[in-house]
Amino acid sequence: MNFVYHKVPKNMSGHYLIPLNRMKTIDENLYARYNSKYDDHPERAFLMEREIPLLDCLWNDVVHFSTLHPHDIYKELKKLDLNLKEDLKFYKIPIEHLQDNENALYHYKKKHYSGPEAPIAPENLEFLNIEDYTELEDLPIDTLKYFIDESEKDERVAMFHYVPHVLSKGKVRIDDVEIISWNEKI
Repeated sequence: MNFVYHKVPKNMSGHYLIPLNRMKTIDENLYARYNSKYDDHPERAFLMEREIPLLDCLWNDVVHFSTLHPHDIYKELKKLDLNLKEDLKFYKIPIEHLQDNENALYHYKKKHYSGPEAPIAPENLEFLNIEDYTELEDLPIDTLKYFIDESEKDERVAMFHYVPHVLSKGKVRIDDVEIISWNEKI
């Protein structure tokens, strides 16, 4: 079985993960809290208006999933002796939970990425066929280089930079999925 991963939100309630823009119509306070993560860096604000052409929607109209087990990220960040939260929890979601949604694989390859303010390059997107999906087995080399470079500059590290993502347009059921801790070995 193949999985995608999503960080367990603080104060999670309900049985579904929903896109941030949909949250606005359900709970404006919750939307404001999660939307504030785009205020912590000037470049991140551009993501609010970023389009996903393949899905004909905005960045926050989809739920974002990592294709790589979070422990692989934790392991590399720990080697760099960064100040990590040890107890981060993630949903380990069978890919089949996304079958009722429109899904895209965002390859997030460095050679086709020009920053959060730039449009998503068509080479970085493709429709996701659930039956053909396989999890990423290793941390991309560009992600590792990014971790090293940012840690040497004493900058905050984006945990999933250059890690391929699944972008899912719709809600995703999580009431029966496993919750894992990223510091636990696979």
